[in-house]
Formats: sequence, structure tokens, C-alpha cells
Amino acid sequence: MKASWNAIVSGYLRVIAPVADWLVAKRVRPNTITTIGTLCTCSAGIIFATGHISIGGWFLGLTALFDVLDGTVARRTGTTTTFGAFYDSTLDRVADGFLLGGLVVFYATHPEHASKGMVIVSTLALIATFLTSYTNARAEGLGFSARVGVLQRPERITLLSAPQAFFGLALHGWVLAGIVLLLMVTAWITFFQRMAYVHRITTAAPTSTSPGE
Repeated sequence: MKASWNAIVSGYLRVIAPVADWLVAKRVRPNTITTIGTLCTCSAGIIFATGHISIGGWFLGLTALFDVLDGTVARRTGTTTTFGAFYDSTLDRVADGFLLGGLVVFYATHPEHASKGMVIVSTLALIATFLTSYTNARAEGLGFSARVGVLQRPERITLLSAPQAFFGLALHGWVLAGIVLLLMVTAWITFFQRMAYVHRITTAAPTSTSPGE
């Protein structure tokens, strides 16, 4: 499964290589690309909230390349900076909030597909998504990396784009509901995997932490 995903990623990078070349030639700054990508992802979340699930899926899938291009351009131009990494990571959280928040709004307000149960599921997915990001950020602050678990951000974006693009609200919305449920479960599994991983390595090499952190 991992080998298949890596092959897909490698193929995707080859496809967008000409776009990266053009951006480098035009001297577009990586932070500008990050900003545009975030605005596009937030727009996809708003589209989800209005109930146009298939359109939102296509829009998210087509604009997801910005999420890769900023880092690619930064490395090619030698403009990788500490602030750039911070800026990219911070705006990723904004984008995640809009995407899953859009689904919360969709399930809370849609005249046909409104569901209290799915509002809860979507909210739990939103919480777990932020927790998986926070655990890695906090671990890195302690000098470790916790990029482990079944669900990383590229997989999450894929789950939120491809199925919605092709199926939308097919089968009375059960496809979308299944994807959101899968996202929620795998995000919580990833959170606990990261907690367990950090516990294991910090127990082996204990470090002091500030009270309340």
C-alpha cells in the first residue's frame, strides 16, 4: 500500500514539474504560493458548506498542487526559511479548519442531508485533525519528529477531494458520510499512534517539560 502511494506521489510530482519550472522562472515567492493555496483550500471548504460537494471536491483536487509547489519552489530557489516553514504549517491548519468546518456547516444546515450524527462525526474529525498536527509540532519542539500514523495530510486531502469529486452526494449522501467517518476514525488512530510513539521515545530518553504543557 505504501509503495503504491509513493508511486502516485512520484507521478504527481513529475506532472507538476513544468508548473514548478514556470513559477521558478517567474520568481514567484514560495510564501505567495502558500497563501494562494490556502485561499483555494478555504474556498473549497466554503463550497462544501453550500452543499456543492462534487464541485468542492474537484476544486480542492485541482488546486491541491499549491500545497506541493510552495516547498518545491523554495527548495529549487534556495529560499527555504524557518519562517516559511512556520507560515506553511500555520496556514495548513487554517485550510484544514475551513475544509472540515465546511462539512460541519453542510451537515448542520443542508435541507436534505442535515444530520446531528454527522455534525458530531465531522466535528470529531476536525478536532482529531488539529490534534495530529499539534502532537507532531509539540514533539518537534522537544527535539523529536512524530510524523507517524496511518493518516498524513496528503492522504487527508486526497480523501476530501477525489471521492467527493467523482461521487458527490451519490447514494443519498452515504459515500460522503462514509468518507467523513473514515477520515474521523483514521485521524483519531493517527493521534493515538503519535501519542504512543512520543511516549515511547521520551520514556527512553526523558526530558523535562514546563508545568501545564
